[in-house]
Amino acid sequence: MENWANRKTLILSRSDMMGLVTPAEYVGCVEQAYRMHGEGRFFMEPKGHIVLDRYPGEWEAMPSYIEEPEAAACKWVSIRERNRERFNLPTVFSILIYTHPETGFPLAIVDGSYHTVMRTGAATAVSTKYLAREDARVLAIVGAGHMAEGTLETTAAIRPWTEVRVWSRSQQTLDGFLRNMQPKFPELKIRVSTSLEDVVPGADVVSTITPARGPIVRDEWIAPGTHIAAVGADKGGDQELESAILKRARIFVDDIRQCRTDGEINVPLSQGIIQESDIAGEIGKVVSGALPGRQSADQVTLFDSTGIALQDSATVPLEYERALAAGVGIEKKMIST
Repeated sequence: MENWANRKTLILSRSDMMGLVTPAEYVGCVEQAYRMHGEGRFFMEPKGHIVLDRYPGEWEAMPSYIEEPEAAACKWVSIRERNRERFNLPTVFSILIYTHPETGFPLAIVDGSYHTVMRTGAATAVSTKYLAREDARVLAIVGAGHMAEGTLETTAAIRPWTEVRVWSRSQQTLDGFLRNMQPKFPELKIRVSTSLEDVVPGADVVSTITPARGPIVRDEWIAPGTHIAAVGADKGGDQELESAILKRARIFVDDIRQCRTDGEINVPLSQGIIQESDIAGEIGKVVSGALPGRQSADQVTLFDSTGIALQDSATVPLEYERALAAGVGIEKKMIST
């Protein structure tokens, strides 16, 4: 029997985490998270929020347990919307604690920022796999920060894009996106613009990843057959899409308990524009085969992704195994006997 009293906790920085898992593997992990959610093989409460008026943004607490791969994890997320402009820091910081389910032993304490970028991008990728048209080849990304980079990396692992269009209000942010991403995809046409009307109309898949507090994507820009992954809204009052889009879309959510208060559907629901009965269901039911996804080539599909803790517990076991194999990070004895 293993002597847990002598076990050490692995501590990993952001740079330690990068490259341990491929974009395609992140997609596989998130797909498994949704499958377990759809089959009810998990324990997870909706994410907790702490919002202070003095600091735009929030803290989020995200604990979860997943049956397969059996794992338990809790992520503490700090979102600060002024970080880039005021402090030259990422908008999102997070720390992830990975614990052994039977003993509760802290196997790892890791930086969750890169992990979150990739597993969040993978949410769009999984929804694209299950809900977008098979011939979808043009991707529009609304937002150009680190989450947008993760979205391109993971979706490119499951779809052969011929064109990617990216929007930001900031040309500097767009320049940074191109500088980071074009060398990774030399054959891919990446077009950036500060005009949403240059980016969204005509796209087959639209991923929105902004902190918008009002609709920025207009209904008239969304053609029949488009798939939308609405990822940015994750607290009450957030909204990226004109509500008319939701009126004509087949809507799926990651977790209805979170989405009804925090997701893209929260504002249209509160205003009575849509009803909860208008929502087709949770994407885990599609992944597990219990619910049909897209029903026709000209149907508009929409995935409301608030980000669920189950994505973390489904992904961190593989990151942990790869880190041990690569010998990265430091090990620290956290308990004394």
